[in-house]
Amino acid sequence: MGVSMLKKFLILFLFSLMSIALMACGGGDSEETTADETTVVGDDIENATELTFWTFAGQHVDLFEDSAKRWNEENPDRPIKLVAEAYPFDQMHNNLLLSLQSGESAPDIVDIELGRFANYLQGEPQLEPMNEYVEPILDKAVSSRFEIYAKDGNYYGIPTHVGSTVMYYNTEVMDKAGVDIDSIKTWDDFVAAGKKVVEKTDSVMWNVGTTDWLMDYWPMISQKGTDMFDENGKLIVDSQTHIDTLQFLSDVIYKDKIAELTPGGMNQSEEFYGYFSEGKAASILAPIWYMGRFLDNMPDLKGKIAIRPMPAWEEGGNRSAGMGGTGTVVTNQSENTDLAKEFLAYTKLSEEGSKKLWTVLGFDPPRWDTWESEAVREDNKYYDYFGDNIFDVLLEIKDEINPLNVTQHTPDIVTEYNTNVAESVLRQQSMTPEEALKQAAETVRSEMEK
Repeated sequence: MGVSMLKKFLILFLFSLMSIALMACGGGDSEETTADETTVVGDDIENATELTFWTFAGQHVDLFEDSAKRWNEENPDRPIKLVAEAYPFDQMHNNLLLSLQSGESAPDIVDIELGRFANYLQGEPQLEPMNEYVEPILDKAVSSRFEIYAKDGNYYGIPTHVGSTVMYYNTEVMDKAGVDIDSIKTWDDFVAAGKKVVEKTDSVMWNVGTTDWLMDYWPMISQKGTDMFDENGKLIVDSQTHIDTLQFLSDVIYKDKIAELTPGGMNQSEEFYGYFSEGKAASILAPIWYMGRFLDNMPDLKGKIAIRPMPAWEEGGNRSAGMGGTGTVVTNQSENTDLAKEFLAYTKLSEEGSKKLWTVLGFDPPRWDTWESEAVREDNKYYDYFGDNIFDVLLEIKDEINPLNVTQHTPDIVTEYNTNVAESVLRQQSMTPEEALKQAAETVRSEMEK
């Protein structure tokens, strides 16, 4: 095996290991595809220009299929033949990496999961800047969601959703405890409300996960304006802000006694779905895309779940964070670059495309100006389940979402937290937050220096 091929093999192996840590924290866009699937639109149109699209999320094909049909109706002089291919998560990202490295066989358009995106920005990105389409709409979008797919002033990825993190309250439990959920403004209020829930019901207020920090730790540090890495890529997970946040999570379980560890380790497990459906906890902290988890796995709670902003750390503080996500890009191997870029912008950035992110996928579109449109206010299964205030809440918190600083070493700290930090601090109570986070930081820094 030559040196070049050996290097590629090692990269593939490392990416496979990294994906184990990232699948829990970066998802939300849809269920992962488990087998190759191909959908073709426009193959019956003469002289249609072929554009290929890769994704790891079969649901995203629905969005692009809908878009291609609309495009061909509106642009009969420039029809496209869309060949959309859905692959398993690792296979798609690994194939893309090799294609970009070798300079051949990459698709025109491709989804890249948030946790993987930084790896495709290393060196000179083999992706096409989308500035001409992004910059005109930034003033009416949640701009932080575009920054995570940018480098050196160029916007490469088009986000699929904001991933606004909210609180889901079981109103049946909260009413029984005599708690007005709209009175919960801060985390101190949340703890006080939790004590009433524990005292007057058979439920706990909340659950703290140990295998998926996307559903508590990450959004809570983002609220404070920090991340695992700073904007310059420096690891800061052992900072006092991190230590205090992890201490809070420990305290709500063992000191305040309003929470318990999440059954199954995470709130996206069958064990947890059954537990929460039985009313054993009063709230869930999760992105807005978690609505689909309720519909699919907790249907009996229909009409009992209310969506509200996250509690702030202090009055006037941020009440949300943007979690998970997929950036869609145009590769520099496209033979029809201008058309591919225009079609991608049409699909996800245009007013109609933004509305389709909600009506087709059930996601909160990055363009907040569409959150007030009639299209996203029409009755659907989400309003039927949660009530009609979903976008009222989103509009309230749209300016309170900080950008994330995702780097090529994000998978390392995710792995450390999910396998060592949460286990030793929250489950075993064998280490203090400071001890565990400093140990994790040392481990990751040693990897970064290699």
